[in-house]
Amino acid sequence: MADFDLAVIGGGINGVGIARDAAGRGLSVLLVEQNDLASGTSSASTKLIHGGLRYLEHGALRLVREALIEREVLLRMAPHTIRPMRFVLPYHTALRARWLLRLGLFAYDHLGGRKILPATTTVDLTQGPIGLPLRRRYTTGFEYSDCWVDDARLVALNAVDAAEQGAVIRTRTRCSRADREGQHWRLALNARGRHEAVTASVLVNAAGPWVGLTSETVLRLPGAAKVRLVKGSHIVVRKLFEHNRAYLFQNADGRVVFAIPYEDEFTLIGTTDIDYHGDPTAPAASAEEITYLCRLASGYFREPVHPEQVVWTYSGVRPLYDDGHAKAKDATRDYVLALDAPYSEAPVLTVYGGKITTYRRLAEEAMARMARYFSPSRPWTSGAPLPGGDFSWDGVPAKIAEARARWPFLSETQAQRLVRAYGTRIDRVLGDATNADALGAAFGHGLTEQELRYLMRHEWAETAEDVLWRRSKLGLHLSASEQADVARFMDGERARTAAA
Repeated sequence: MADFDLAVIGGGINGVGIARDAAGRGLSVLLVEQNDLASGTSSASTKLIHGGLRYLEHGALRLVREALIEREVLLRMAPHTIRPMRFVLPYHTALRARWLLRLGLFAYDHLGGRKILPATTTVDLTQGPIGLPLRRRYTTGFEYSDCWVDDARLVALNAVDAAEQGAVIRTRTRCSRADREGQHWRLALNARGRHEAVTASVLVNAAGPWVGLTSETVLRLPGAAKVRLVKGSHIVVRKLFEHNRAYLFQNADGRVVFAIPYEDEFTLIGTTDIDYHGDPTAPAASAEEITYLCRLASGYFREPVHPEQVVWTYSGVRPLYDDGHAKAKDATRDYVLALDAPYSEAPVLTVYGGKITTYRRLAEEAMARMARYFSPSRPWTSGAPLPGGDFSWDGVPAKIAEARARWPFLSETQAQRLVRAYGTRIDRVLGDATNADALGAAFGHGLTEQELRYLMRHEWAETAEDVLWRRSKLGLHLSASEQADVARFMDGERARTAAA
């Protein structure tokens, strides 16, 4: 008998989503991640829960419909880390025709059974705040709905729930080799030089950009993996507009770029779509990509955006299924699940592609593909809130007010950040503290020793980078010396834990 029913390689959104779903159905689950949770593509998205408006042009109706349905499912599951957002699409007379945009947005409004999010409206960009930042030639636009998400926190919350359902989550653990031994897999694991072997009945390769490398070198499966690596880069600049809407900008090359309010003080601009052939470990925005994004944004905003205004960049490598399209922007964003199950041998399911928006449905589909090996219970995740999300989809303001009433020493900004991160579990972070001193030393922007200990004990955070750039984006707000203080504190906590 194997140690685990299911072993998952990869701690991105697809891996943790499958682990959560499987553990909630009563399976014994192991998830291994070579680095931190969401340390790859899943923390480098455009931070959107969306249907993919431009995918309609490619005829991807199934993908768009599924994603549109999932918007409101996920919003109800995680109202603390997902929130509705309105997007303004300025009409560009030289690009897509007005009737085509209207048709696409009509389909977008009606394909997914929308119940919460408001419908598309036509907007006059010569009046009001949403047209003010734009060049005067943009006089008309359309405003439609999607949702914003803190992508890396969504991964962490799924991992927390998977663990609470019984899954074993192992970060900083590499699967260096996997061998079929009859009807189970034997996995060789390496955790910081400590080696061990475990067995599992079924294996899932959800390694993201490393999915092909894992298939070829770890699993040694015959045939080349059909994966196409596509890099998407983003830039962050100081806030370009005062309102809370986002913009969707068209470009003559067929691509679209978003400009999104980000972390209160910034604007996020992205993304690019270019084929990638380098090391997936450290993708970076090239000078050409930064210039491309600045030029495109400058074509819409009255005030030009220059590369020297960029305060941060990030890039992610999407492991798309290689469907043979010549251009990266045209490659399918749909997920593909490939099951390798030779007769009387242990099966492996390989995950290609996928979007943050459809991760939960991908997990359900993965469980359906593997059902013959487990006879698992019925799907359960669509109505089950993620940790801290057990309140109404529009209840964040009330939760912030409750937090400030219970912990009156919190500022509005600090309460908002904590509720957005932890939802109803904010009490697990703050406990019975009656004043700010009870939370220990403060590192800036409301980050305290007590919150750091919580993240280390309950969310697998080990380094300052884990906290400042994945569990939060406080790296944008803290000075270099404050970030160094966080690193020193966490190093000391790890040392104390190891010595205990």
